[in-house]
Amino acid sequence: MTLNAGLVAEAVGLFAVTNVDDVVILSLFFGQGAGHRGAARRVVAGQYLGFAAILVVAGAAALGATFLPAAAIPYLGLLPLVLGVRAGWRVWTERRRGDGGDGGAEGRPGPPKTLEVAGVTFANGGDNIGVYVPVFATVGAAGMTVYAVVFLILVGVWCAAGRFFATRPIVARALSRWGHLLLPLVLITIGLLILIEGGAFGR
Repeated sequence: MTLNAGLVAEAVGLFAVTNVDDVVILSLFFGQGAGHRGAARRVVAGQYLGFAAILVVAGAAALGATFLPAAAIPYLGLLPLVLGVRAGWRVWTERRRGDGGDGGAEGRPGPPKTLEVAGVTFANGGDNIGVYVPVFATVGAAGMTVYAVVFLILVGVWCAAGRFFATRPIVARALSRWGHLLLPLVLITIGLLILIEGGAFGR
């Protein structure tokens, strides 16, 4: 297969446009895992697992096998919504147990789990499937392979960017102080946006 520079550029552009918000989410996950052994590897593994699932579903749909009905996509928002509510509840109960102190580890959730990151990645990218399917169907199997390879390389770049931002001193301090509050808020917001924009509550 001859590598088409134009196709690679299109793949880079499509990935960047459809996944720009993942850098913020990854930064929060890396911030949540700061100081926990192996947490960064779990974030990266979860991001790859979730995005690989998006590629499988989009690729299968482009080839004619519809694994995920279009009507079900908006309800993927329930996953980050539930995870966000659970994380928020954990923060609230732990802070109550710690008498509301904000100087220690009270109210801070544990390090992110691989499947949690994968679930959020897949749910947040669920609407991207609708964008990827017609593109994949147009470029055919060979072009789809180019897109998949470029996308998976860029997932690594996105993880590096998220880790970079999370480890900048000013960002790291902010995430250390407020990350345990921001993560539930971001997850709940993402979940609600997916549900609302997908028409889960009617139009």
